[in-house]
Amino acid sequence: MKITNKKYFNTYLQVIGNQIPSLIQQYDFSEASGTFDYLTKSSAVYSSNIEGNSIDLNSYMNYELNKDTFKTGKEIKEIEDLITAYEFAQKSDLSEANFLHCHKIFSETLLIKSKRGQYRVERVGVFGKAGLAYMAVEPQFVEKEMKLFFADLEKLLTKNLTASEVFYFASLVHLRFAHIHPFRDGNGRAARLLEKWFIVAKLGRDFWRIPSEEYYKTHQSTYYKTINLGVNFYELDYDKCVGFLEMLPKCLNET
Repeated sequence: MKITNKKYFNTYLQVIGNQIPSLIQQYDFSEASGTFDYLTKSSAVYSSNIEGNSIDLNSYMNYELNKDTFKTGKEIKEIEDLITAYEFAQKSDLSEANFLHCHKIFSETLLIKSKRGQYRVERVGVFGKAGLAYMAVEPQFVEKEMKLFFADLEKLLTKNLTASEVFYFASLVHLRFAHIHPFRDGNGRAARLLEKWFIVAKLGRDFWRIPSEEYYKTHQSTYYKTINLGVNFYELDYDKCVGFLEMLPKCLNET
């Protein structure tokens, strides 16, 4: 499956894509919806929460107000590192090198130094309560898959796209990246950051404000269910992908 594939775009338009221009028009991008700095921190907190970090947004912001009296632990450091990665992305062009640097920044508490910002050399699977849920592509093929991935991403970055197309491809980017699972750890955080970074590259800086990470956290069971399209990299059924693709635009309609 290539991230440039428009096979599902017409179905996507019927389900939600046609609503995207009006959803964007109605969305509050002003400071009244939260300062840019606050919303960046919110994105990092919710993305971390999806991965099991127990520090909620209220607790993190209270920590920020009272750093001298709070004891900093691993979970706080995880969030702070992810905030730093978002801040780097916000001032950088979307490229493979910059993306790998983001992973290097936010994976400090997740991985040993030699594996930060590097594609994995191990086999990895996604495990749930019942055991193995998904087996990613073998390590010897990861770099090849990612080179193809970023070559296609570069094509999308140079194309003129409608807002509906941007959201469609952003979700495909998220989905395909998650299925390649190129890092030893931090794939979910990376996928959500990459998705938003792509939208911003096409539609402008204000789109860092959209609450995609919060939406995925709030609807986490649906997020996991719809991202799961097969038991391994070679048996993925992208004909079932629209359920996942329609999640992202819905974050613009949350009140």
